[in-house]
Amino acid sequence: MRWTLKPKPDPKKVDQLKQSLNVDNIVASLLVQRGIETYEAAKTFFRPSFDDLHDPFLMKDMDLAVERIEAALLKNENILVYGDYDVDGTTSVALLSSYLKTRIDTIATYIPDRYEEGYGISYQGIDFAEDNNFTLIIALDCGIKAIEKIDYAKEKGIDFIICDHHRPGDTIPNAVAVLDPKREDCNYPFKELCGCGVGFKLISALASKQGQSVEDLAEYLDLVATAIGADIVPIIDENRALASLGLEVINTNPRPGMKAIIKEVNKDVLSIIDVVFIIAPRINAAGRMNHGNHAVTLLTETDFNLAAEYAIDIDQYNTERRATDKRITEEALNLIKDDNEQDRFTTVVYDESWHKGVIGIVASRLTETYYRPTLVFTKSGDKLAASARSVKGFDVYNALEACSEYIEQFGGHKYAAGLTLLPENYEAFKAKFEDVVKETIDPKLLTPELKIDLEIELNQIDHRLFRILNQFAPFGPGNMTPVLMTENVNDTGYGKCVGEDNAHLRLTATQSFNDNIVCIGFGLGDKHSLIKNNNPFKIAYTIDENHWNGQTSLQLKLKDIKAS
Repeated sequence: MRWTLKPKPDPKKVDQLKQSLNVDNIVASLLVQRGIETYEAAKTFFRPSFDDLHDPFLMKDMDLAVERIEAALLKNENILVYGDYDVDGTTSVALLSSYLKTRIDTIATYIPDRYEEGYGISYQGIDFAEDNNFTLIIALDCGIKAIEKIDYAKEKGIDFIICDHHRPGDTIPNAVAVLDPKREDCNYPFKELCGCGVGFKLISALASKQGQSVEDLAEYLDLVATAIGADIVPIIDENRALASLGLEVINTNPRPGMKAIIKEVNKDVLSIIDVVFIIAPRINAAGRMNHGNHAVTLLTETDFNLAAEYAIDIDQYNTERRATDKRITEEALNLIKDDNEQDRFTTVVYDESWHKGVIGIVASRLTETYYRPTLVFTKSGDKLAASARSVKGFDVYNALEACSEYIEQFGGHKYAAGLTLLPENYEAFKAKFEDVVKETIDPKLLTPELKIDLEIELNQIDHRLFRILNQFAPFGPGNMTPVLMTENVNDTGYGKCVGEDNAHLRLTATQSFNDNIVCIGFGLGDKHSLIKNNNPFKIAYTIDENHWNGQTSLQLKLKDIKAS
């Protein structure tokens, strides 16, 4: 890892904040680094509320979307709520369909089949709408590039409203309304909503016309918080408020489907990290291993006993998913070694037998191993489909755009995308993608970066500091858990490798007689030589609590170790 120490914040701003909040220098410095420089800004940061949410009508086309939906409700039109098969898509569909069903009965949902239809709006879905007399489709977490498909629906007399958060292409679809804060002509003050977040803005606008406030919609925020965590959007600004308020719902009064998932994993209080690693994979597993409809059914069920039965099925899908992605990851790693492709700037692998539902996870695993832009392909009908993942600082979406001559369809974000291409274009695409990345990437981006917030001394660490840093949560992109660094540390002499294959490192760090603190470094077993023979070293870490035998003590979770 290359360590990057963030620039020191302005001492005057730190001192002013320190006095106004009555906190120490470490806390004030970390807040100023995050752009929090006043008492009011700190109050908003530590106490997110509904007041932090923006007016939904600031989003372009929101008035048109509300007008069309209200007309449909008045005429008892059949409305089809359509969404993608991942967590953001299924939570979005669950959110909007649940809300609309409080107003009218003629609501149905549609999740495309990952294998037969692929990502986003499909002709098959539009034909389904026509066959079943749906006159309005509301698409969530997809649709911003579905130009031809929206026109196809229009020819059949079906209107579309699009709620998306992906980057638009050069042309905006000819829908009744296109809600996407990333539209260049959209002046909505926050651009980083997830798809479910855009859906929540839509129901907020609809509810306001009924005289309801956004607080009246709190019950839907468990879905929004889950989508925010799963889609790895920045947890700043409006997302921070939505995630924080949603976590409160998850931990106090979750919908039956959420409650059933939590019951299966037996955990009392969930953080956003738990949402990412416990709730989200289970919801995702339905669309990966079977069909996204199962997730929507679970998330919209109002009877807890039924929801509990659905959750058992979902948990089984997740067990299957884990086994499948482990097997395919091993096969992909062997393929890279056998083809002598370790020295490339990119990883591009393909096997027609790989399960399409897990190639995104496999791409993430390969990126962790080789740390370079990665694509994992499999066969999908008469085409090849891939999931792309990138390294921090490199825009894989732009790289794919530069290879568009070989691509049939693609979409996504800076760090994650999906695409399809014809089998005969695979080798040419692979070569072009390698060339594009090689020519455009800064070589230092191919070494993982560890961003360090502050350098401190071990004797500055105490329970009060830990409690305050905990209140910086929910953590995520844009507001990561503070990473601290301490120089000239020694081991007390009992440091050792632990765990299976001695993969982890446990030591007690000290700088002076009375500041000993236990450290655990997962995956850092190979650093043991650095701490031997009383050699000084430096550590990068987060502060954590260890609970053992009824005792609570502070410990450091090591991110990395280097010789001093």
